[in-house]
Amino acid sequence: MTEPEITPDLIEAHGLAPDEYQRILDLLDRTPTFTELGIFSAMWNEHCSYKSSKKWLRTLPTEGPQVICGPGENAGIVDVGDGLALVFKMESHNHPSYIEPYQGAATGVGGILRDVFTMGARPVAAMNALSFGRIDHPKTRSLVHGVVEGIGGYGNAFGVPCVGGEVRFHASYDGNCLVNAFAAGLAPADAIFYSAASGVGRPVVYLGAKTGRDGVGGATMASAEFDDTIEEKRPTVQVGDPFTEKRLMEACLELMATGAVVAIQDMGAAGLTCSAVEMGDKGDLGIRLDLDRVPCRETGMTAYEMMLSESQERMLMVLDPAHEDAARAVFDKWDLDFAVVGETIPEDRFVVVHGGEVKADLPLKALSGEAPEYDRPWEETPPPAPLPILPKIDPMEGLRALIGSPNHACKRWIYEQYDTQVMADTVRPPGGGSGLIRVHGTDRLVAFTADVTPRYVAADPETGGAQAVAEAFRNLVASGARPLAVTDNLNFGNPEKPRIMGQLVGAIRGIGAACRALDMPVVSGNVSLYNETDGRGILPTPTIGAVGLIDRAEDVIGAHPEAGDLAMVVGRSTGHLGQSAVLAELLGIAAGPPPPVDLEAERRNGAFVLEHRDWLRAATDLGDGGLALAAFEMAAAAGVGVRLDSGEAADLFGEDQGRYLLACPFDWAEELMVRAGRAGVPLDHVGRFGGDEVCLGRGRAPLADLTAIWRGAFAAALG
Repeated sequence: MTEPEITPDLIEAHGLAPDEYQRILDLLDRTPTFTELGIFSAMWNEHCSYKSSKKWLRTLPTEGPQVICGPGENAGIVDVGDGLALVFKMESHNHPSYIEPYQGAATGVGGILRDVFTMGARPVAAMNALSFGRIDHPKTRSLVHGVVEGIGGYGNAFGVPCVGGEVRFHASYDGNCLVNAFAAGLAPADAIFYSAASGVGRPVVYLGAKTGRDGVGGATMASAEFDDTIEEKRPTVQVGDPFTEKRLMEACLELMATGAVVAIQDMGAAGLTCSAVEMGDKGDLGIRLDLDRVPCRETGMTAYEMMLSESQERMLMVLDPAHEDAARAVFDKWDLDFAVVGETIPEDRFVVVHGGEVKADLPLKALSGEAPEYDRPWEETPPPAPLPILPKIDPMEGLRALIGSPNHACKRWIYEQYDTQVMADTVRPPGGGSGLIRVHGTDRLVAFTADVTPRYVAADPETGGAQAVAEAFRNLVASGARPLAVTDNLNFGNPEKPRIMGQLVGAIRGIGAACRALDMPVVSGNVSLYNETDGRGILPTPTIGAVGLIDRAEDVIGAHPEAGDLAMVVGRSTGHLGQSAVLAELLGIAAGPPPPVDLEAERRNGAFVLEHRDWLRAATDLGDGGLALAAFEMAAAAGVGVRLDSGEAADLFGEDQGRYLLACPFDWAEELMVRAGRAGVPLDHVGRFGGDEVCLGRGRAPLADLTAIWRGAFAAALG
């Protein structure tokens, strides 16, 4: 087959700027082949090279005594005691999910699961963070249905419990939904597998499913804005098979026990290209591939297609040749492909041969080490205007607006489609605070949460970035967990626009400051840029996935108050309504500055809650919707009414940070307040649980009626 001529249009179609193509010419001292152009396009796009964000990502804290492995591998790893390690990561599949919701979301789940078991960990929990456009937008309902079905279809069939997540709706996501997938797994701390190749002349082995044409160019597509050619991008979306992935996981974990694995890498973005280059680069070795040996499910595939295919359920491994027969037997048993497709070489070359011809011969280090790295111009986000004079907000109207909104209504319609109990270790499923799972065979539990408030980030990126970490910290603490570490998924618009780049810079600064102050290092993550359609970007959405540890089952803080318990608030309340949920849902405005974040207070207040967990019947953090929404959700979950003393909107719906709502038995409350005073922690009595009504000052309504609204609003909105 004659290869296409390298033209300016072809270069542009591969997402390469003219100066980037000139850099390729300078590196090679010749014109690249078509396959080589595709390889450079895959390795130098935003999705794989982080060329716009690398400068700022380096400023994040990544180390701590709990960290076994930080950023740079397939996933991050922290020590959870008893000789075990928790392996976890969050990653986006935004563009594919907007183009083809079911497969886009499904393969997002599949990809993040592979990131975890590639390192030798059996996945034990999944979460997702989803952002959609307006509920009445023509595409939203089909996107929600497709994405939720895709997540459930893949995760349920694979057999991993979904233990948490978040869902939001906003006009900025009308043309570009966000699907952020999280997975975590457990492994022996002394049996972690990494991706750095070692040893010259060792076999490079292809594992798993066959290669097809699905997903060709997917990584490049994910590094570009959408426009009216979106339907043409449908072939770049991968197609997943969770049953094959389940077999692949079992085969890989069995293979790892044989001693055959020198290095192993998931074939994710950019497929065979990225996995081979990363293994060679990390091990300071070259790689030679013979594509005639690659198992293909379609005939006549070109070298270009094979190198850039993102067909799912595939791995690449560097093998100890002494164990080749045993390794092959494992994959034969699981009815999966096992093919020696290349070898490691001492030279700094990436050589690709097909049909007896050399289709690519490139300096391997240059594919990653010479990738462009930009210090893009950026501008500070201007301070938001002060909060205008607001109309009087009726407390019950405000609460009804919140619980009747798709943003804050019960998401049972979604999480009931996910298997939350498979593996039988789920202690707390989605629907209230952090998800909890038992660490099998121990008395420990691991807590999971995913958090961000995009309207805060849009108004003040640095404060919003810090708040996302602080809210994750509080969610973990409210369950009784000691926060350990985070993974971030930074979703932004076009970084070539200084305003958008300024949002990214500010958010990373805030995230870094909060992670340092709260001892929650960033151990893995993902950057998803160019989330725009026709030049209109999303709200900046730096999602924070966080994990925490509970040493003993009896240390879990409950979620359900009992009649007679006092409602008490930890933390200082000023009634901050700027950028609050009640303004957005009741009045339809996003105005004023977001609430300030006091990281020292966050740390101090969180420590107080953990130290007094035995005194608490239930706890939750105060975030969106403030005290009124938190108290209602706690009451609805327990089936017991609640009375809050204040009827002032600022007291009820203010979103001051660093706060927790506690349900404390009456007999213990006085001593708890004395202890809070000694610790310098604000603790206020704000009401009582009991009865069958929700009372906000003088406003009152039957709990059953409000609960019916809250539980039915989401499904009703989706028709």
